[in-house]
Amino acid sequence: QVQLVESGGGLVQPGGSLRLSCVGSGSSFSINAMGWYRQALGKQRELVAVITSTGRTNYADFVKGRFTISQGNAKNTVYLQMNSLKPEDTAVYYCGGSRLPTPKIVAGYDYWGQGTQVTVSS
Repeated sequence: QVQLVESGGGLVQPGGSLRLSCVGSGSSFSINAMGWYRQALGKQRELVAVITSTGRTNYADFVKGRFTISQGNAKNTVYLQMNSLKPEDTAVYYCGGSRLPTPKIVAGYDYWGQGTQVTVSS
């Protein structure tokens, strides 16, 4: 079993930055890709960014140029650097782990963290 734990969320003013972290533990050798999703109140969970075990990345259009996903030195550790934050970025951000090499949808993820709240407001 794999456990994912996110941290780094909080309240930030528009234009500010936050760095989210996700650390995986347990039998995590089966994870081939890790991604960040977010879910705003009343909305469906949506992809923010994903990174494969080979380092390939993919971003949602609404975060391109503002957010950066990266892998940590430890296996199954991933970060999300968020810059130029906007009020519409407010959501619970979830870290996901997938056994697929390139997961495309939420259902392609096998493991999820508990989420971390990001609130962008003045």
